[in-house]
Amino acid sequence: MNRYPMKPTDPRIRNYTEDHIRTLLAELHERGRKFGLIFPSATTDKTIDGCVLVSFNTAPASTLLNLLTLLLDADRERPCES
Repeated sequence: MNRYPMKPTDPRIRNYTEDHIRTLLAELHERGRKFGLIFPSATTDKTIDGCVLVSFNTAPASTLLNLLTLLLDADRERPCES
């Protein structure tokens, strides 16, 4: 399956509210912890041109969504532990 990263200019980004982004950040913290990825200071930042920014050094929300997609894919591909 070919998936492409979401671009910061993707119009779907405008549908995400600050509350949505906070929920996605919580999921990033939870899923990332399994892989040793910790983003303690990641939080929502300001909104520019209708897009909520995430404070990974003011990254666009698309960065958050792309990270979550990678973590979800990695979770699915992990072998079952018995």
